[in-house]
Amino acid sequence: MKRLMDGIKANSFVIIGRAGMDFFPDPPGTKTEDGVTFTAALGGSSANIGAGICKLGGKAALVTRVSDDSIGRYCVNQLEHYGVDPRHVTPVGGEYRNSLAVYESRIDDHQTVIYRNGAADFQMDDSDVAAVDYSQYGALITAGTVFAAEPSRAATFKAFDLAKDAGLPIIFDVDYRPYSWPSPKVAEEVLSRAATRCDMIVGNDEEFGFMAGHIDKGLDKARALSADNAGIVVYKMGQDGAITFAEGREIRTGIYTVEALKPTGAGDSFMAGLMTSLAAGHDLKTSILRGSACAAITVSKPGCAPAMPDTAILEQFLADHPGPTDA
Repeated sequence: MKRLMDGIKANSFVIIGRAGMDFFPDPPGTKTEDGVTFTAALGGSSANIGAGICKLGGKAALVTRVSDDSIGRYCVNQLEHYGVDPRHVTPVGGEYRNSLAVYESRIDDHQTVIYRNGAADFQMDDSDVAAVDYSQYGALITAGTVFAAEPSRAATFKAFDLAKDAGLPIIFDVDYRPYSWPSPKVAEEVLSRAATRCDMIVGNDEEFGFMAGHIDKGLDKARALSADNAGIVVYKMGQDGAITFAEGREIRTGIYTVEALKPTGAGDSFMAGLMTSLAAGHDLKTSILRGSACAAITVSKPGCAPAMPDTAILEQFLADHPGPTDA
């Protein structure tokens, strides 16, 4: 646990996983099929986490592949815009393409369409992760989509080994996306194997339930991972808040209610807020709540990375909001 917390307190993270492009129709409330004007933004869970960390005063570098075209260059430009170090973002040619997410700024009948055929980020290989000087960072963060295909899967497990050798703790956002995987069985096996290698695991009730074989077994799975190998396990339950397992404790926290504009981006913003709050010296419960506040801010605005708060916005939100719901 001490190694995990010391690593996070360095507030400098190497993040493995995809960067992509988001499209959403304007104005908010517009259906995609009725859209005429669309806004582009940085997307991809790992890239979003990095952007959120940088906006909150931390440092982040991304390790991934992008397409060797204008869209890949757009993603790199956006990473630089948010302050994410792109030195380990490598272009790949051929027919590989960056992922594209088209989603709506509305809650009722919300639609999200993801394009992941021939995804460039899945071409990350051992050479990409071997080029990283892990000693420059305090902790490694990854989102589970990196494990969905080869050579990205093997490369990420290789990164785990290299990070461990350098003394870095590993932080895992389960981030299960069924459309990226060859089958649920493969996903269950690989994500469960990854979880046993990690020092901190963050996921929702469905994701832990998936790894356990049934939604009703998810809470027990989270509790078991905490007992076996992970110093901190955060079990998110949407509107019902979260249960965090750490050093034999179970910390229950509520959420900050807002008028949500969309359901996307909450998890990435939560992770960014949690990491930077722990790095700033807040205790675990306070940090979880600050992460929840970041999630609330993000779902109340269009876009994902653009909607994530900086430190001033987060502090103002916490000062103005009546407080979280009861756990």
